[in-house]
Amino acid sequence: MEEDDEWELCNDDGFVYKRKRRRIDPSPAATDNAAAAALAAENENRRRERKKRTLLKLRTKYENEIREWDTLSNTLRAMQNAAFQQQQQRQQEQERASEDPSSLPSTSTDSVGGSLLDELLLQVETQEAVIQDISNLCDVAESVCFKREEQFKRSLFDLPIWSSPAELMQALCDE
Repeated sequence: MEEDDEWELCNDDGFVYKRKRRRIDPSPAATDNAAAAALAAENENRRRERKKRTLLKLRTKYENEIREWDTLSNTLRAMQNAAFQQQQQRQQEQERASEDPSSLPSTSTDSVGGSLLDELLLQVETQEAVIQDISNLCDVAESVCFKREEQFKRSLFDLPIWSSPAELMQALCDE
């Protein structure tokens, strides 16, 4: 009977086996408590350092993203201002041309048709400039997305699971 007390049955997902029963000695508990407390403090310090590094990386990433969005926003604002200034400049040129009597055509229908045509031409040119500017912004946004996607792929390929099992175990134990 004593021999059976030394062994215990274990069921590991249907695989049943016997193993020696583990004994807990109360005497080394005092020394284990001090070592466990020191180990816990060391683990807590490591966890804090990892958390700090992770938060610093995240802050840097977000600062870079905010800078990119500011640049895109400023570019768009500059394009809108440029288009608005071009439109105002063309309208002023049209007003000067209409005020100058030597530039007036002989018939009033030609004048009305010409000014309408000039106005439509001005609108089309302004729209063309805006579309070109937006196209440029889309190209910039696409390149930013492509760069981010490449960085994400690189981070996945740099994971330790793609290396040897020994390196994987070392990387898991280090963290």
